[in-house]
Amino acid sequence: MNNTTDYFNIDALLTPEHLLIRQSVRDFVDAEIKPVIDQCAHEHKDIPNLMQKLGAIGALGPYIPEEYGGAGLDQMAYGLIMQELERGDSAVRSAASVQSSLVMYPIYTYGSEEQKCKFLPSLASGSFVGSFGLTEPNHGSNPGGMETRLTKNGDHYHLNGAKMWITNSPICDLAVVWARDEEGKIRGVIVERGMAGFSTPETKNKWSLRASQTGELVFENVVIREENILPHVNSLRGPLSCLNSARYGISWGVIGAAIDCYETALTYALERTQFGKPIASFQLQQKKLAEFITEITKAQLLCWRLGTLKNEDKATPEQISMAKRNNVKMAIDIARESRQILGAMGIVGDYPMMRHAANLESVITYEGTHDVHLLITGADITGISAFV
Repeated sequence: MNNTTDYFNIDALLTPEHLLIRQSVRDFVDAEIKPVIDQCAHEHKDIPNLMQKLGAIGALGPYIPEEYGGAGLDQMAYGLIMQELERGDSAVRSAASVQSSLVMYPIYTYGSEEQKCKFLPSLASGSFVGSFGLTEPNHGSNPGGMETRLTKNGDHYHLNGAKMWITNSPICDLAVVWARDEEGKIRGVIVERGMAGFSTPETKNKWSLRASQTGELVFENVVIREENILPHVNSLRGPLSCLNSARYGISWGVIGAAIDCYETALTYALERTQFGKPIASFQLQQKKLAEFITEITKAQLLCWRLGTLKNEDKATPEQISMAKRNNVKMAIDIARESRQILGAMGIVGDYPMMRHAANLESVITYEGTHDVHLLITGADITGISAFV
């Protein structure tokens, strides 16, 4: 009987360090996340001390060089970390993904040496929590239409506007915010907790990512000094490059959610008897399980190749879009179908399917919607943009 989730022996393509990192994060998830995640999701509260715990295992900005507090790991390791965190819950991977790809990455890539030294070590340890402000009430899939403004006023700037659907907003110590300046250029700004005019109201009543705190970033004449502006970017290339890093992590992460659902369904099907034999012996259940492991394997191979290209700095945004779209759809389909194998038991919190399925409804929308990623691929293969 072959019930491994590494059906094509992809582990043989990984280094011993990769396998050790994956196992250590898996052990962390089993010890610190799985025992509490159902209660946190039910009660709509975040996991206690999550960011500090993620920092302690090196899951925040793992590809950031050690001199700035990171672990100096490669992109394959980052993907494997995201996979194991989302095996626990999408909210956990989201917290690490935002901190790593949307906050630490732009500061490291576009920030000054002073900004790197000031913020990155605290973000890597989890003693600082970061958020990322791009999406606005009127602009989601079209970030080029952003209305948040950065205007010069003597020796400083004023920041005005609002961002919404922001992970970690209510608890963030700082936010990397994207705004349009008076010349129409997109600038990155580091907004710190305590700045006058900066508020972070929480978004309530979510049916998805319930163990994650989500909110808004609101700016009312927030005074921004030059030292808080990222000096090395002044276009949409800045936020879009951050999204590419985050989408890459999501492509790996959702495999973890799919594996959690698959393993649960397989174990249940082998143990649950009806009509005198395990339900795993029935053709329709075997069809589901065989399709699950097939789709998981395809997603693993896609991510392994993408990780190889990322390590060589050859992965294109379009390739990342394809992987994000394909793998999230794979995971949400497995979450929904695996729930059926468990019948009524699949809706209770003792099993993870409904929680993963609800979470993935957010994941299939954020960092580029399912349909937008399809159009990115369409534009790439035809040379014709469907956005304009």
